[in-house]
Amino acid sequence: MKILVIEDDQRVAELIQRGLEEQGFIVTLAYDGLSGKKLAFNNDYNLVITDIILPKLDGLDLSKEIRRTKPELPIIMLTALGTTDDKVEGFDAGADDYLTKPFEMRELLVRIKALLKRSNNTVHNIGFILKYSDLEMNLQTKDVKRNNLDISLTPKEFKLLEYMLQNTERVLSRTEIAEKVWDTNFDTGTNFIDIYINYLRKKVDKDFDKKLIHTKSGMGFILKTDEN
Repeated sequence: MKILVIEDDQRVAELIQRGLEEQGFIVTLAYDGLSGKKLAFNNDYNLVITDIILPKLDGLDLSKEIRRTKPELPIIMLTALGTTDDKVEGFDAGADDYLTKPFEMRELLVRIKALLKRSNNTVHNIGFILKYSDLEMNLQTKDVKRNNLDISLTPKEFKLLEYMLQNTERVLSRTEIAEKVWDTNFDTGTNFIDIYINYLRKKVDKDFDKKLIHTKSGMGFILKTDEN
């Protein structure tokens, strides 16, 4: 995992770098906003950590520019400014999390791990792309891929998977699926939704060790990365 740290206080930057590298992260340092922007735009990072008060380009404007070009890239802001208004301004600029100085390294690590997990496991709706884990759906071309392998779906299978991708990690009842996907009331005497879920499982999960479509007994179905 590669992390970009943008911090003008060299001592603080190197302390963060050392703490992250001890946890196995690959860390790149930048000491001003313009250098950080160039690195963020020209390289692939899993996460950016930036101070707000920076030379040449402050962290708020930097975050806005990163968010416009790389909307999926998680950003943590570090600052000595800890009021609610400061935090709101940081989040409005595109930050995913906000940590007030001074902070403990273990707290930063907890925030990093939570953001990286969320980034990997949650759906990203970017224009016409829905993505969850290694499953990707293009709403414009109607292409579906898992781990870059093409998956062929019927129109109803596509619509069902689309709805599940828009509601990941949430149990969907048969009634809800019937109303939202089929535009009909669910007849408890039929099992057509279960049949279509099984169709999807055969195409989306069958050839992969990690299963994404799970049944919650008596409740419905859920799209998530594990059964817990």
